[in-house]
Amino acid sequence: MTKTPHALLWPGLAMVALNAAALASAQAQSYPARPIRMIVPYPPGGAADATARILWPRIGEVFGQQIVIDNRSGASGIIGADIVAKSAADGYTLLHDASAFAVNPALRKLPFDPLKDFVPVAMLMRTPNMLVVHPSVPVATTRDLIELAKAQPGRITYASSGFGSAPHMAGELFQYVTKVKMSHVPYKGGGLAYVDLLGGHVQLFFGSIASALPHVQGNKLKGIALTAAKRSPSAPQIPTMAEAGVQGVEVYEWNGLYAPAGTAPAIVTRLNGEVNKLLGNADVQQRFFQLGAEATPVTPAELSAYVRGEIARWGKTVKEMGIKGE
Repeated sequence: MTKTPHALLWPGLAMVALNAAALASAQAQSYPARPIRMIVPYPPGGAADATARILWPRIGEVFGQQIVIDNRSGASGIIGADIVAKSAADGYTLLHDASAFAVNPALRKLPFDPLKDFVPVAMLMRTPNMLVVHPSVPVATTRDLIELAKAQPGRITYASSGFGSAPHMAGELFQYVTKVKMSHVPYKGGGLAYVDLLGGHVQLFFGSIASALPHVQGNKLKGIALTAAKRSPSAPQIPTMAEAGVQGVEVYEWNGLYAPAGTAPAIVTRLNGEVNKLLGNADVQQRFFQLGAEATPVTPAELSAYVRGEIARWGKTVKEMGIKGE
């Protein structure tokens, strides 16, 4: 019986597939064989950078390879993310990004597709934002701030770590819900925002607990409220927005690890496993607790679903609030 062309092809195709699978497995077993470049698309001093410096040196020790933290700030994380999106899918250039990763699609035309050009690897932490104000601002509670803002429309300035960042979205939601008008002053990262806030050049900031708490504990800023469903064990004295009578202002800063699309599943699985193992480490959890952050070990599939949900959520919210993209 004469074999058809397709029948002749199948054994060859099967062999190619087996060889590819064997190569991918071998690459994963030897990974990493050289230093890893970890892009943090924000400047030093913010929550993402602080989390990165807790995690990646420890993961580097496990791997026996250095993980080089490379701060590439600009455009609310887009510049750094674009570097990773266009990098080789070999596991040696990775992205440690913040929640702006899921907000940016609603605000800007991106040079990449966050769902198609990246592989979600691991969720790292989650922390609510804390409304902090400069000591010169004559408010002690959220209600005080609302009354002051209504009496002085547009005169109160609030900083953010960039257009589309969690602090920016928290400020926009706060204005939308309370019907006040404040002036937004974006910075290229939370660290730079704090410099001007501590200097009294801007009046308030919805910073992550991780970055805000040390300034509150040092009496350099006043902690007013959390954008969380419940109080934080790291700052139990700070009430939530809901406790202050402001419903609907629930915003969290969260960090995720991503690889370029096409990265071998075995490499993604190994990275996820090592990260999740480290997130269960008591010392790491204590460091996170001190920063007001919560370790969030999930699978790559769970992170993918979360990112998709956040992109849909913020797309709808931005449209409802009428925020114009840059």
